[in-house]
Amino acid sequence: MKHLTFLAIALFMLACNSSKKATIQEAPTILPKPAFLEVLPGSFSLPKQVTIQVSSSAAASIAEFLSEYFRDCKILSETSTDDATIFLELSANDSSEAYELEIRDQGITIRSSGISGLFYGVQSLIQVTSNNPKTLPFLRIKDEPRFAYRGMHLDVGRHMFPVKFIKRYIDLMARFKYNTFHWHLTEDQGWRIEINQYPLLQEKAAFRDATVIGHASSRDRGNETFDGERYGGYYTQEEIKEVVAYAANRQITVVPEIELPGHSLAALTAYPHLGCSGGPYKTAQTWGVFPDIYCAGKESTFEFLENVFDEVLPLFPGKYVHIGGDEAPKDRWEKCPHCQKRIQEEGLEDEHELQSYFVQRMEKYLNTKGKTMIGWDEILEGGLAENAIVMSWRGEEGGIEAAKQNHKVIMTPVGWCYFDYYQAGPEGEPLAFPNQMTTVEKVYSYEPIPKELSKEQAKYVLGAQCNVWSEYILDGKRAEYMVYPRAIALSEVLWSPQVDHRGYPEFVKRLNNLQPYLDQLNLNYAGHLFESSAN
Repeated sequence: MKHLTFLAIALFMLACNSSKKATIQEAPTILPKPAFLEVLPGSFSLPKQVTIQVSSSAAASIAEFLSEYFRDCKILSETSTDDATIFLELSANDSSEAYELEIRDQGITIRSSGISGLFYGVQSLIQVTSNNPKTLPFLRIKDEPRFAYRGMHLDVGRHMFPVKFIKRYIDLMARFKYNTFHWHLTEDQGWRIEINQYPLLQEKAAFRDATVIGHASSRDRGNETFDGERYGGYYTQEEIKEVVAYAANRQITVVPEIELPGHSLAALTAYPHLGCSGGPYKTAQTWGVFPDIYCAGKESTFEFLENVFDEVLPLFPGKYVHIGGDEAPKDRWEKCPHCQKRIQEEGLEDEHELQSYFVQRMEKYLNTKGKTMIGWDEILEGGLAENAIVMSWRGEEGGIEAAKQNHKVIMTPVGWCYFDYYQAGPEGEPLAFPNQMTTVEKVYSYEPIPKELSKEQAKYVLGAQCNVWSEYILDGKRAEYMVYPRAIALSEVLWSPQVDHRGYPEFVKRLNNLQPYLDQLNLNYAGHLFESSAN
């Protein structure tokens, strides 16, 4: 009898636990994965008309953004006594990106001490509602990013994208909690930003007479074929302002890149006196690296660049500005009397130190304007500028060296973060950078803090970004295909807590679960890549 009593109790407890578990829905898919997510018993049904209330006027812009997602939505005043479906609680107004999200029987609450955190809570809510737009599981989320810098880059020099697509690119970034858009605005193949003091940049530097067909590089010079069509364009300063404001409303800072001293052939075409030989020059029609760069010996070069930045900087209120600094051949400097004179007068050892002089001089100027300079890892050569941030692209070595010198670092190594590389194939895939591949799984495997760094040195790694070079990306639809889902994988690397072994199969499962959301966005993503990985 005693045994029967214990058996009855055990069966009763099992039945209770089973009943309780049955009321708990499966955890909704949110990418990047939150730091903490707990699904609770019960569910909340969204009313026909969703109402949003904010704790203060400072959060009104977030309410406006969220209201665009619901078809029938009303924003309540701060003092309204009506019951709100969604309550946005801003406890302060700082720079925090952390947030809490709760769904209970009384409604949905998103809390943060920062506008950015509130915005990211909204993005998580939108993903939750995309799974089931009518009935939401009770849940509690506490979330914050692992890295402060979470960037995506876009090269508009090789191929230009309309403002409408740039806004979409930024909107998609925001969906996956990126916070920095690196806008690569000048190149050998085209100058893309209006500078009023130098109208020839718009008239000449912004256009090229033709574009190479198919794969091409510096090694292919003389053997290329061209389409014979004039190509180009530029963004007006008003368009730049429009994009920057659009990004800011999505908690994204825009970092402009004005290349120097290399990748400047388009600018030299417009103003040939800025080069060592004086030209004539021609805006590049093919890809690769070109020997003609800004002359480091002429004062007119620095006058030009300072005047350009005087117009560029007011358009971008963020603290960072990128100067490139990569792939600057020294052929012309070695033979240029102006550059050799500069080397002698400044007591420099060689042309590498001349580049360091060039970069450091520009950095000091940018610092006087309240800006912090970012440069590709070549800026380490010949001596690193005092306050510069190194963007490590040729691998991790530059970032490791800079961090060991107590310089801030953004990791963007080619092996993991270059999204102009093939993601499969190349059979069946669109034309991409030749002989290179970066799969979704490889992106997801990336760890931005190299093992060579100590705990103290690791603090100098601000984060990472993906780079999207556009030699073979002719339009926005192709850009989306090359970027997604790889950008989603990197977003989780940068946002979610570190784990010893990232669970790629589990990530792929969640990615598949998110497909309805991606389809709602009308995103041209390479879905076949992760669908096959899940099998």
